[in-house]
Amino acid sequence: MKRLLIASAVSALFAAPATVLAQAAPAAAPASPHTFTGNVGFFSEYVFRGIRQTDGKPALQGGLDYAHSSGWYAGTWASNISWLEDAGAYTSSSLEWDFYGGYKGSFGEFGYDIGLLQYYYPGRVLPGVVKADTLEGYGALSWKWISAKLSYSLNEKTFGVADSRGTWYLDLSATYPVTDKLSLIGHYGIQKFRGSTAGVSNDSFASYKDWKLGVTYALPQNFIVGAAYTDTDMNATQTAFYTNPAARFLGTSVLTVYLQKTF
Repeated sequence: MKRLLIASAVSALFAAPATVLAQAAPAAAPASPHTFTGNVGFFSEYVFRGIRQTDGKPALQGGLDYAHSSGWYAGTWASNISWLEDAGAYTSSSLEWDFYGGYKGSFGEFGYDIGLLQYYYPGRVLPGVVKADTLEGYGALSWKWISAKLSYSLNEKTFGVADSRGTWYLDLSATYPVTDKLSLIGHYGIQKFRGSTAGVSNDSFASYKDWKLGVTYALPQNFIVGAAYTDTDMNATQTAFYTNPAARFLGTSVLTVYLQKTF
């Protein structure tokens, strides 16, 4: 019995400091409500809504994003372009710089996203030419790997087309995960212009439809390699409008390949 009491006392003597230390250990810091992410990519060409923005030349693109756990977010993104200079609208313009912000959330398996996006094209505009800067409001719904997004122009100069407030673009997309690394992408878009220029309906020459089929593959270190084939559906008048002074049609079919990293 005496040995048992001594053993118990010794055990308690050595256990007490460990207990005190365990109780004194600081609690784990709560997760930050703020998240910052970024991306940078090299593309064989920049294609936006089916229209070639760099006319066959490569593009370097990148962006930064901030998100709060409440659902609010903001970000910026940029890419080199050439279409404004190629069209003879700007004497100097080689950059598209976007700013956006909004709120996103979910209910059940559905997600939603609403926000504003400003397209900014710095450079020198020729006299009499409408600036291409465009402000859009957007709303999107998603379910699993399917999404639908409607963008609505809030100013009168949608991508350089005058009197075009109310112009909209419907983006129907699907990103199907074949494996944890390989995904297939499908997209169909409708660009519908409103208003008129010199008495001619903007819809008659600027509206069109586009589609895309693509694939992405995740690599180590948060790299992604991808490829996408895009094309447009236009009539002869619309084709002429999207053909630059060098007689190059910017809505033609094209295969784009790219390498992108997120961080």
